Amino acid sequence: MAAEVGPTVTHGGDMNTPANLMDLLEEPFPDVNTYEDFHTIDWLREKSRDTDRHRKIASKRKESFWELIKSLLDAWSGWLVMLLIGLLSGALAGVIDLAVDWMTDLKEGVCLSMPWYSHEQCCWTSNETTFEDRDKCPEWQTWAELMTGHAEGAGAYLLNYFLYVLWALFFSFLAVSLVRVFAPYACGSGIPEIKTILSGFIIRGYLGKWTLLIKTVTLVLAVSSGLSLGKEGPLVHVACCCGNLFSSLFSKYSKNEGKRREVLSAAAAAGVSVAFGAPIGGVLFSLEEVSYYFPLKTLWRSFFAALVAAFTLRSINPFGNSRLVLFYVEYHTPWYMAELVPFILLGVFGGIWGALFIRANIAWCRRRKTTRLGRYPVLEVIVVTAITAVVAFPNPYTRRSTSQLISELFNDCGVLESSRLCDYINDFNITRPVDDIPDRPAGLGVYTALWQLALALVFKIVITIFTFGMKIPSGLFIPSMAVGAIVGRIVGVGVEQMAYHHHDWIIFKSWCRLGADCVTPGLYAMVGAAACLGGVTRMTVSLVVIMFELTGGLEYIVPLMAAAVTSKWVGDAFGREGIYEAHIQLNGYPFLDVKDEFTHRTLATDVMHPRRGEAPLALLTMDSTMVEDVEELIKETDYNGFPVVVSRESERLIGFVQRKDLTLAIKNARQKQEGVVSSSVVYFTEDLPQLPPSCPQPLNLRRILNLSPFTVTDHTPMETVVDIFRKLGLRQCLVTRSGRLLGIITKKDVLRHMAQMMNQDPDSIMFN
Repeated sequence: MAAEVGPTVTHGGDMNTPANLMDLLEEPFPDVNTYEDFHTIDWLREKSRDTDRHRKIASKRKESFWELIKSLLDAWSGWLVMLLIGLLSGALAGVIDLAVDWMTDLKEGVCLSMPWYSHEQCCWTSNETTFEDRDKCPEWQTWAELMTGHAEGAGAYLLNYFLYVLWALFFSFLAVSLVRVFAPYACGSGIPEIKTILSGFIIRGYLGKWTLLIKTVTLVLAVSSGLSLGKEGPLVHVACCCGNLFSSLFSKYSKNEGKRREVLSAAAAAGVSVAFGAPIGGVLFSLEEVSYYFPLKTLWRSFFAALVAAFTLRSINPFGNSRLVLFYVEYHTPWYMAELVPFILLGVFGGIWGALFIRANIAWCRRRKTTRLGRYPVLEVIVVTAITAVVAFPNPYTRRSTSQLISELFNDCGVLESSRLCDYINDFNITRPVDDIPDRPAGLGVYTALWQLALALVFKIVITIFTFGMKIPSGLFIPSMAVGAIVGRIVGVGVEQMAYHHHDWIIFKSWCRLGADCVTPGLYAMVGAAACLGGVTRMTVSLVVIMFELTGGLEYIVPLMAAAVTSKWVGDAFGREGIYEAHIQLNGYPFLDVKDEFTHRTLATDVMHPRRGEAPLALLTMDSTMVEDVEELIKETDYNGFPVVVSRESERLIGFVQRKDLTLAIKNARQKQEGVVSSSVVYFTEDLPQLPPSCPQPLNLRRILNLSPFTVTDHTPMETVVDIFRKLGLRQCLVTRSGRLLGIITKKDVLRHMAQMMNQDPDSIMFN
């Protein structure tokens, strides 16, 4: 869409036959059809441009063999981008997992034989490791043992305590410093911004190379510091950075913001695939939770990218268990219908906790944004890290990484388990298969573990509220799952002991008898984790698929579905928005959520600008506006574009021209075409208007004019207008009556009107 300059006009009014320089330009001038930072793209325009590109390729492919090869390369470029995204995302996820495992253990000790080994890897390679003390080997020494030679005693404990806190502070300080200095966009989860970007919003640099590098490094540091956060959400951001990096290598995606977002949707699926080891769940997560526009072609490519990413991660094998995730479990007993009651109760807890967490976290984040607290992000991270480390160290369930905690909570108590949660009183007179362990009375270790888990639960609930949203990479999936898994395990042990001691009750009599394996506490932990994660994010289908891929519990889909649906219902009763939508609203991003319902009886004329008492609409005429008038209009206003009418008297609509295209067209014409001056007439018609002989050369900008802008009448219900904006991804919509222009409605106007109708602050929508 190059700016086109009309034929040269002589003083006699005759036209020269050769076209001007601007008419000969086959390619658009630089930066045309691009968008300003913090603005919304026009989906219809991007779709139309891609259709034109396809039509041009199809018409040329029959001209020569080379054009045929180019068309095939263009068709396969999408699959190549998906392959590259999958490979890089999987490799980065594997490196992050290995680094986190090593640095987390570094807070407690070091492997003498191979310092780059984690605690578990160090003892794997040891010849002196015994089954009873599988986590102890002479090659691995705590810091106190290494420095003083004593592994036990109050002095050794205090030294280990001090160094644990010191390492945590060092990791978190390094993380927040790198983010603050090199890549401010690398903080947080990234999913709220990814959702907004995929809806058509422009945030320059959010998916850039520096953000990718710093987010990868600081994610390792933040998780290793022991803060109550996860790496799963930020891995989606990392994968989308990979998608943006590779899409910039192909003009098909780099020059079309709509096509670029198809790549980013697939990259988000790859990110969840490597975060949870769930390729199918990743595709469904991108479809249900993140993507705004998800055509069938994107579905296939998302699946391919997620598959490649999972395969790459599996090849690296970061957990050493030939699985994609740390907490893969296999339960040996089925679930029973009566257990649906506690499963649903876990869903109720997940919904209530999710709603309360969202309100508390948003209140704290709003306080951070509006008070002096926000001026000291480094100090905030240091303080929260210090509190977390000091409180976490004495409790073994908060000292370890959250992923390892969830792994232990999910675990089924087999004969080979050494966890305190499996400290049951055994009756050795009962003969049984190895994989069929009956319910047994809980021993002292189980009750001790339950008290420690209860304290860990209170700590996790409180500290996560203050951790999520700090200026470091912080995901919410794992902390949410940890809260649910703790509650689920406590409930599971309770049900298990109730079934053992009261197996003759009518509720247990039909399916549980003495000496049978009736209740699996690990299953309750898994269901609780799903319930709390669903309560926070309001995911349903993708959540269930992620959970059964995550744990391998395919036959437990019904309990997971019951908990997920219940948590969503209960959470929606307190508020329909999940944590990501709440943060989008907090940041003022122009995100038009498809989940929001608009039922108010207002019309387009109630929302459009100008309203009564406002200044007239900024217009351009089709053949009577001079260059200096256009430049003055651009200088005095900050609108994204201007309607073009026949004349100011009739105001019959001709089309719509984008602000940036107009600016670049005039600048380009002044540089490359002689005769274009401030008094030159700008016209948007095919034919040259009748001008006096003394008039300077006119400037034809018809090629940057959108001749088919979307219009509605002034009596169109706003319910219909909102639906149009959602489904077509409009940037603006013109309001007419009988072809006469009355006003304009932008996406920001729609969002402000919806906020006003829901008794919210319309000024919270800060961006356009």
